[in-house]
Amino acid sequence: MKTIKFLLLASILISFTNCQKTNNTDKVDENLQSNNREYYQLKVYTFDTDNQVATTDKYLENAYLPALKNLGIKNIGVFKSKPNEKDSIKKTYVLIPFNSMEQFLPIEDSIHKYEDYLSKGNDYLNASYDNPPYKRMKSTIMKAFIDMPKMQPSKLESPRSERVYELRSYESPTEQYFTNKVDMFNAGGEIKLFESLKFNAVFYAEVISGAKMPNLMYMTTFENQVSREEHWKAFRESAKWNELKAMEKYQNNVSHIDIMFLYPTDYSDY
Repeated sequence: MKTIKFLLLASILISFTNCQKTNNTDKVDENLQSNNREYYQLKVYTFDTDNQVATTDKYLENAYLPALKNLGIKNIGVFKSKPNEKDSIKKTYVLIPFNSMEQFLPIEDSIHKYEDYLSKGNDYLNASYDNPPYKRMKSTIMKAFIDMPKMQPSKLESPRSERVYELRSYESPTEQYFTNKVDMFNAGGEIKLFESLKFNAVFYAEVISGAKMPNLMYMTTFENQVSREEHWKAFRESAKWNELKAMEKYQNNVSHIDIMFLYPTDYSDY
């Protein structure tokens, strides 16, 4: 009888130990996933004049991007808005990936230590108050989704002016609904659906600081506008999407959507 009791106790202890190991392993995996996720800064410049556009382009191409690359930052995207009837304001979008917040925080101090940056960026950096190089510049900070922790720069082959880089911004009514929408992309399988349909996503990310919150953003890419329309038609008609959007737990998790159509500059990395 004592032997049986001992064996039962030993079995319980072994099961408990294995359960603890599994839980600890899961926590380690979650921490590794979290630590491997990139951060992104999205700068959006708006302009009043063509001269402002030219000054900022010169600065970005000849001073800013080279300085960032000297610090080991790669895959920097620079995009222009595709003209449309609703928004004729001239804009330039700069998307910068960072390995961590520790890499991002000192970036401005670091690039100002390069003499080449200061000399080649002089017109922009030392512009007068009555002749600024842009009308306004806003910055959004994001953290990559768990299911796509690293940026995947698109490798499109069509002429740059024809390419469509679709940047989407999804706002949610509350933080809880926002978390639910992020879960829809990750655990729900929305990212996997985009992958299966070859949307060539560059990133998916949570906005952690910006003018619009709670908010997520992502970017998909297409050879041209026709390709974009065909891909979204396939998405809307897919059984997986129609099943996913009908699920009760994913209802009402988006309150506003902004869609921006962009194309890469000649000096953009992708």
